[in-house]
Amino acid sequence: MSKRLVAVTSCPTGIAHTYMASEALRKASEKLGYEIKVETRGSVGVENELKENEIKNADAVILAVDVNVSKERFIGKKIFETSVAQAIKDPEKIIENALNSDIKSYTEKISDIKSQRSKEKKGVYKHLMSGVSYMIPFVVAGGLLIALSFLFGGYTQEGEFAKALATIGNAAFKLMIPILAGYVAFSIGDRAALVPGMVGGLIAADTKSGFLGALVAGFIAGYIVKLMKKTLKLPKGFEGLMPVLIIPLISTFLIGIIMIFVIGTPMTMLNESIETWLKSLTGTNAIILGVIIGLMMAIDMGGPINKAAYAFGISTIGNAEPSAIMAAVMAAGMIPPLGIALSTVLFKNKYNFEEKEAGKAAWVLGISFITEGAIPFAAADPLRVIPSIMAGSALTGALSMLFNVTLPVPHGGIFVFWAVDGILGYSISIIAGMILTALLLGILKSKKNN
Repeated sequence: MSKRLVAVTSCPTGIAHTYMASEALRKASEKLGYEIKVETRGSVGVENELKENEIKNADAVILAVDVNVSKERFIGKKIFETSVAQAIKDPEKIIENALNSDIKSYTEKISDIKSQRSKEKKGVYKHLMSGVSYMIPFVVAGGLLIALSFLFGGYTQEGEFAKALATIGNAAFKLMIPILAGYVAFSIGDRAALVPGMVGGLIAADTKSGFLGALVAGFIAGYIVKLMKKTLKLPKGFEGLMPVLIIPLISTFLIGIIMIFVIGTPMTMLNESIETWLKSLTGTNAIILGVIIGLMMAIDMGGPINKAAYAFGISTIGNAEPSAIMAAVMAAGMIPPLGIALSTVLFKNKYNFEEKEAGKAAWVLGISFITEGAIPFAAADPLRVIPSIMAGSALTGALSMLFNVTLPVPHGGIFVFWAVDGILGYSISIIAGMILTALLLGILKSKKNN
């Protein structure tokens, strides 16, 4: 009898990795002769949702996720947890491990301390990525609306329609900090942590401790609620008050006091110091920072290092202020798919038919600032592709900083180029990085027999 599996895939942005992991698991299962149903949790919400009887009849559950996903519906089933990157890279191994490994079920107690510590470390990353995944749609929507306001009203945003677009975009931007903190807290302490997390994030925004303050607020609020759930016990008749009154009231009060009197001032000072330092960077220092940004954007193509650089870029564009860091981040992030796409055109004998077809899609993904478009090529030939895209992105980041290009929006790729201050330098930076990546791939890759 054929083995049956169910799986859930979810990445922080819910744009590319989520669906690539789903497709990889589906194809690998088909090849191995197994049945699988994959639920995707992407930017548009839950798709292909698993039914109760499908979970019940499954021989194993695969969670290929980089954000927190509730496991309550999988109680009693064996769960194999991995990252979306691993599911894309080696789906057959993931499936075999899920079916054959001695995995403890969700209801069994895990007593191994070393394993528990490792799990907690991964948990911190998942909490962070959960917050980022909920924040990104606000950032993208707000950023694109602000970019449109420049298109219709110029750099002064003149005209009623342009001002309306800017107002709506700025409203989305104001929400991103509380959303980040709220959903980091939610990931840790569940629904009860949402209120203190968002309130803490709003205070972080008001006190100008910004992105860093919101992260601290989210983690503190989440763990306060988690601790309260474990330690606070009420008589049976009053248990219903815990989630709607006791926990939100006490946790919101505590996070508010902590943010105002303990965290707010130091975080604001740290933020201002970083901002002052970034603005003071010129010449060689700015170029070095651009190189670092470029390397971070390319090394894991949408993974945690890439997301860290992206989050750093977002933190520098509060209230849609033009940022050289954000400009470097976006330009460098466009290079991996664009450089590969150019290489498939210039060096056709180095790619097979499928790779050349994938190169056409990489053009679209690259101009849209979706770095994940490079993943299929990197997975197939990592030793040649990854160094090549890192070199191209590093060059682009360095040139963007050298030309002092600035950008007030966090996403959009070529579709927000009208908002770029220094478009000539920006174009040169991106073209140079594309050419370097393409040439390196042309030199390093061997010929294919097509």
